[in-house]
Amino acid sequence: MITGELRSKIDKVWEAFWTGGLSNPITVIEQMTYLLFIRRLDDLHTQREQKAAFLKKPIENAVYLPLENELRWSYFKNTDPEVMYRLFTRNGGVFDFLKNLGAREGTFAAYMKGATFMIPTPRLLAQVVDMLSEINMDDRDTKGDVYEYLLSKIASAGQNGQFRTPRHIIKMIVDMVRPSPEDIICDPSAGSCGFLVAAGEYLREHHAAELLKPSVQKHFQEQALMGTEFDPTMLRIGAMNLMLHGMDNPHLVQVDALSEDNAGFTEKATVVLANPPFKGSLDREAVDPKLLNIVDSKKTELLFLGLILKGLQLGGQAAVIVPDGVVFGNSKAHQTIRKTLIDKHMLTGVVSMPSGVFKPYAGVSTAILFFTKTGVGGTDKVWFYDMQADGYSLDDKRQPVSQNDIADVVARWHNLGAEADRTRTDKSFLVPVAEIRGNNYDLSINRYKQTVHEQKLFESPETIIAQIEALDEERRELLEDLKSVVLSDFVSA
Repeated sequence: MITGELRSKIDKVWEAFWTGGLSNPITVIEQMTYLLFIRRLDDLHTQREQKAAFLKKPIENAVYLPLENELRWSYFKNTDPEVMYRLFTRNGGVFDFLKNLGAREGTFAAYMKGATFMIPTPRLLAQVVDMLSEINMDDRDTKGDVYEYLLSKIASAGQNGQFRTPRHIIKMIVDMVRPSPEDIICDPSAGSCGFLVAAGEYLREHHAAELLKPSVQKHFQEQALMGTEFDPTMLRIGAMNLMLHGMDNPHLVQVDALSEDNAGFTEKATVVLANPPFKGSLDREAVDPKLLNIVDSKKTELLFLGLILKGLQLGGQAAVIVPDGVVFGNSKAHQTIRKTLIDKHMLTGVVSMPSGVFKPYAGVSTAILFFTKTGVGGTDKVWFYDMQADGYSLDDKRQPVSQNDIADVVARWHNLGAEADRTRTDKSFLVPVAEIRGNNYDLSINRYKQTVHEQKLFESPETIIAQIEALDEERRELLEDLKSVVLSDFVSA
């Protein structure tokens, strides 16, 4: 949890960027990402120097060569602003070093290849470097909290419909899926990698002993977390998010997930956690024909469901946030994807979320679909939950409130045996698959939920009129009394 003091320091860095001329939240986070990565490189080199000195051996895998010491954070942070700025912007300087580092410093450096330095003045660069130097980033949890707080400052939708899935919603979904250390967890629309970070944190919290085994740790660092993302800026931001949470070598790929270029994403994942883009419409020629064989549509939310089915291994499970149109849309494509999930695979749950969950980014109503890839069906009963509160107000302010269904959602999901006796008037209940088929595969909870109407008895019109007349007579008498009092006082005067 980020402290008040730390929050204040980050707010000051953010304010410095804005007053210095950088007002786009994505750009600010991108530039801070570069600076945090440069600082991390210096910390890594320092650790390797200390190890070499202790062992009295040469430095292994040195980040910086002897002639590159002036490019280190610990060096340039103490220089004058003009000198620091020249070190960053010259040919072969700090930023060129960063972009060309991939072959020497592994996975994360490779994501910096297309980085663009956009800090406009020496004064702003020096100011931000000084502020970031004052923040203690030694602890993994602190580093992760700092970056999560930065990401929370994206207060408007970005390009291509990007917006950040709230952290508490991500955590709820991960807690429901319960990934294991053996899983290969994928997000095909990774963005800032919030789902992958949360999955990694869940494994650390619930499988700490297993992760101490070298083979399990190797799988965790190199194979367990997969993501694809089209936007290189978001890929770098996501990579940094994972790195600052201690996940150093995830498999992240810059690719249009719905195109043929993503042909490698086939039956690799055992778990998919995703919030794919909504409201998008693609050129049919740009879409992988194999996806069109699953669902013939231009809508991104439908195509991503097809992609997820393609990317899951048999027996793999998915939890996917979709706009409400997916659960009740009447088009052939909408019905086809729902029919596919129910008849060819195993749909297990539908959580209907309130429309304010994604404010201030968007007011769209959403649901979470939980399903398992089987290829042979298996849907028996589908669990529905009518989630009405998530612990925050459902307006643009999103202030904390006491009403919160999240703990109840998770508890009921993991005790489905007790759901059989619930009635359709409860927040959650089970619906037989035959009933869903009979409703054209409609997955809207309102189709199945029953509302209890409280009967109220009212007086007859005659009685109500008599009561009004009595009140009117009482009012008239009071007015007469008031007049007599006022007039008597006037005469006396």
